[in-house]
Amino acid sequence: MTTRLHLTVDGPAAAPVLLLGSSLGTAAAMWEPQVSALAQRFRVIRYDHLGHGRSAVPPGPYTLDLLGRELLRTLDDLDVPWVHYAGLSLGGMVGMWLATYAPDRVRRLALLCTSASLGPPEQWRARAATVRADGLSAIADAVVARWFTTGFAAARPEVVATHRAMLTETPSAGYAACCEAIAAMDLQPDLGRVAAPTLVIAGADDPATPVEHAREIVGRIPRARLAVVDAAAHLANVEQPEQVCRLLLEHFHEGRGDA
Repeated sequence: MTTRLHLTVDGPAAAPVLLLGSSLGTAAAMWEPQVSALAQRFRVIRYDHLGHGRSAVPPGPYTLDLLGRELLRTLDDLDVPWVHYAGLSLGGMVGMWLATYAPDRVRRLALLCTSASLGPPEQWRARAATVRADGLSAIADAVVARWFTTGFAAARPEVVATHRAMLTETPSAGYAACCEAIAAMDLQPDLGRVAAPTLVIAGADDPATPVEHAREIVGRIPRARLAVVDAAAHLANVEQPEQVCRLLLEHFHEGRGDA
């Protein structure tokens, strides 16, 4: 296998493959709240983006095209012809790219707390510059404050601490390069090409990718559906794990007969 992406695999080898993409600044462990239930029905493959977790950190800048093509290369290496795909934040952006430019590889799609165009680009380039100069600790508190509601953060400080550590352990060069990919991204014009049945999930209290961004995606992808998760900020799958898991199981179970 030649892939530069680190993979974590759970579930029966013969089951349909469900590919999970995580957010900017996290890794495969972000999906732990859902893996046990999903792996009862699917071959769950979690991957770390380039520059994240245990994946390779090639020199930047990155583009969404690069991230998407790296994922396609990984599927080819695994000899996986098609997948169901769920991605949150940056993972959702890669999922939209995959379903747009390689539609035969995605049977059903779930997009969580994400955006098809997340400007202004200058903000992302400035964040990249800060991280390259001062490391992720310089932005960690501000980023994590957008990941969870204040109520959840107060009630579950250990969960917040775990995810903050995941962020600060991300290679600074990889995080910055992915910021540059987001800065240059505009998927909106081509979303009408997405043929996969699509569920878009938004956190009702998400300040990073507000519900309006989800509605924009739903308006552009044919027959897409929107679900809004109450009492959830950006990492909705962590803050409301049962509700998000139920939504994913219902959506992907509808496609159990796809072949």
